[in-house]
Formats: sequence, structure tokens, C-alpha cells
Amino acid sequence: MSSQQSLGQECTSDSTQEPTLTAHPARETRLGELNISRALPIRERRMVGPWCFLDRFGPLAFADEKPMNVPPHPHIGLQTVTWLLEGEVLHTDSLGSTATVLPGGVNVMTAGRGIAHAEETPTHHSGKLSGVQLWAALPDEHRQIEPSFTSLEQVPVIETRDGLVSLFAGKVDGVSSPAPYFSEILGADIQVHPHHQTAFPLSPHYETAVLLLDGDCTLEYQTLSQKTLYYLGACRERLDLNSQDGCHLLLIGGMPFPEKILMWWNFVARTPEEIRQARDDWENHRRFGEVKGTQLKRLSSPDLTRLAPPNPVS
Repeated sequence: MSSQQSLGQECTSDSTQEPTLTAHPARETRLGELNISRALPIRERRMVGPWCFLDRFGPLAFADEKPMNVPPHPHIGLQTVTWLLEGEVLHTDSLGSTATVLPGGVNVMTAGRGIAHAEETPTHHSGKLSGVQLWAALPDEHRQIEPSFTSLEQVPVIETRDGLVSLFAGKVDGVSSPAPYFSEILGADIQVHPHHQTAFPLSPHYETAVLLLDGDCTLEYQTLSQKTLYYLGACRERLDLNSQDGCHLLLIGGMPFPEKILMWWNFVARTPEEIRQARDDWENHRRFGEVKGTQLKRLSSPDLTRLAPPNPVS
């Protein structure tokens, strides 16, 4: 097969240039032995700004198991972002990076022209796991850069009387995340205290979406449900949030992405030929390097003739 349909899913930001509040239930799937809810990409919504992928995993408790157990696999053309509410995730990659992300910190891996990594529950752990992983598509001018990895122990936190904002991507009210990004982007964990309401400032030029991670939250008199992505469109200057028992709310957004991207497996590209070449390089141990910091066996890539929508490994 040589059509783009056989090699992945074309994605565009397709922003709504006015405020809206549209609910998109996440798709339940599995990542190895780990149950996840995939909020992006789904049929109705492929991107929100540069964000093209969003998995929600947990909350769960365990003893001797390793719920996060993702073997070495390749990426091109994107950044992976891991944000936790509970637990630990150990990252190792083909650059030789090793870092365990904890709640309050963030791991950002820039794949660029190509990198391989593994993610797993470390040997010493809390027995809990709850968080998200996101992908941000790299703009064309940056997608062939050399790969890199950044781990922050603590992201900036904005504290008000109504709650906390942990900023892992972008800029809010003059506060910037030091993690490197290549588009105008926004990623934040908004915590609203019990019996409080808060107004979160937004750039009217950004399209945004929210995902309730924990607790209860009302937005514009609508009660939000977990495992549902709420797309908010653009032209908003603030979010009015209310919680009775307290909540964590994931906010993502950015300038509408100006380019079409092609997603297949773990690759974000522009043409089927790029995907073919990346797959061939991975299968023949070229370009991506080896992940030496794990005992897990590297993944094999799927067959290129597969017609199903992409099912990326995060």
C-alpha cells in the first residue's frame, strides 16, 4: 500500500475560532498491561494547538507489579511530555539519559530526527501511579533537529487563595516553564481548592481543551466528567472553574498548528516516505541508537500495510 491512509492518520488542528464547550469521550485501550484512556487523537478531535496525543493512566495501586512497562521504541518529529499526579516513571533513552519523574516535575523528550526510549516503573516505588503523557508535534523547521532530553524536578507553581497552577509548558501571567518547546504552547495542572472558584487567564489567540484528572469541577455551569476531553475553541480570555471537593484539571492548548501532520505508530511526519524510512531505520538498527539503561527487549514496528488508525506506544 502506498496511500497515506495505509501509512497513518493525517491530522490538523482544525480550530474553532470562537468559544465552545464540546465533550469528546476518551477511548479506552491498553499499553501493555496498563489500562489507559486516550483523549487525543480521537476521530472527532486530532489536535489541540501543537498537542497531538494525550494518554491518561491511573490512578491505580499495586504491590510487586510494574504497571508502566514500555520497552525501547523510536520516535521522530515530536516531543513527549510526562506529567504525574502520583507515583514514579523511569525514563531511559538512546542518548544515555536516565531520569525518574515524580509528581511536581516533568520529563520532556525532544525526538527531532530520531531517538529511542523506554519507560517503566522503577524497582523502588510508592505502589501508586497516576498521570498523563502528551505529545507535541514539532514544526517543520525544527523536526529534524538533534534529539535531546530535559528532566525538571519542579515546574513553576502559581499559588492563589483559590488553588495552585503547576505550569509544565508555556507561559501564564509572566511565569514561564523552563522546559524547551518549539511552538506557542500551554500545558498546566490546575488545582482548585475545595469550596472555591477560580478564574484562569487565557490567551484569546490559543485554542484550548481541558481534561478532569481528579475530583469534581464545574466549567460554565457544566459539570465535567473524567475520561472526557472538553474542547474550548479559541477567543477565550479566561476559564471560570468551581469545585466542591477539590480537583486537578489538565489544561492544554496553544496557537492552532499551521501544518498537516501524518501520525503512524510512534512517528509524526509529513509524508508516507518519511514513515517508511523511519520504520526501516528502526528495524535495521540505524539512526535511533540503542537504549542501554533497561533490560526490556526493544519493540518491533507494525506492518506498514496495516489499515487501522494509528495506535502509538507512549
